Amino acid sequence: MKTVFINCSPKKRFCASAYFLFLQRLSVGGEKVNEKLRTPADHTRILDQIRNAQAVVFGIPLYVDGVPSHVLGFMEEMEAFCKENDLHINVYCVANNGFIEGRQNEPLMQVLEHFCFRAGLNWCGGVGIGGGVMLNVTRILFVVDIGIFLLNTVLSLMNTGSFIPKDAWISFGESALVLLFFNLGVLLYLGRMGFYIRKGTSAGKRYTRILLPSFIFIVFADIFFIIISLFQGGIFRGWLKRKEYAS
Repeated sequence: MKTVFINCSPKKRFCASAYFLFLQRLSVGGEKVNEKLRTPADHTRILDQIRNAQAVVFGIPLYVDGVPSHVLGFMEEMEAFCKENDLHINVYCVANNGFIEGRQNEPLMQVLEHFCFRAGLNWCGGVGIGGGVMLNVTRILFVVDIGIFLLNTVLSLMNTGSFIPKDAWISFGESALVLLFFNLGVLLYLGRMGFYIRKGTSAGKRYTRILLPSFIFIVFADIFFIIISLFQGGIFRGWLKRKEYAS
């Protein structure tokens, strides 16, 4: 069985869609092909991969309550390609958004469902994930924790001759448990969908979120996006820029 995983995020690196597709691949067997969809130059390569695939898993971020525009262009080509080659692939989706509720991804899921109906493909459902941005940040911080843990281990070996610095192990274990707890719903539903992908049947639609109370999520999300806006110039972008007007 061949499954093609298509990361549809326009970001070059550190995107939430890549993270969730990585988790999804862990529960899927057979031949697994990873593809990145960012520009029209990627279309032909991806279509060649799905020609002999049994399943396609789209990893898509929610943009303005729908599918990103560059993905819509690919879907038009994919529809024509599948009709021309009489393909009836099983299509699944892992959608994520920055809001707290996973059900915010429902409009995106409906777009995929209608696309499958038009293209003659088998819509097999998906998982909608809320708080995707924060979950992605937590896994990046966990990678940093791994680096700190390894550094402390090396320093402990140099200073005491012991490979097991107790405080470092406790700190690392706490970080791992926190990451696992936050991702518990995601791991459960992606594992469930992986079971259905292996069987080649419909998984239905399921929605989950980061396991964090909403009132705490909102505070941290506001702080995070303010910091990102400041670093990228989002808050003040264009205020002092000279305006150009069409004649």
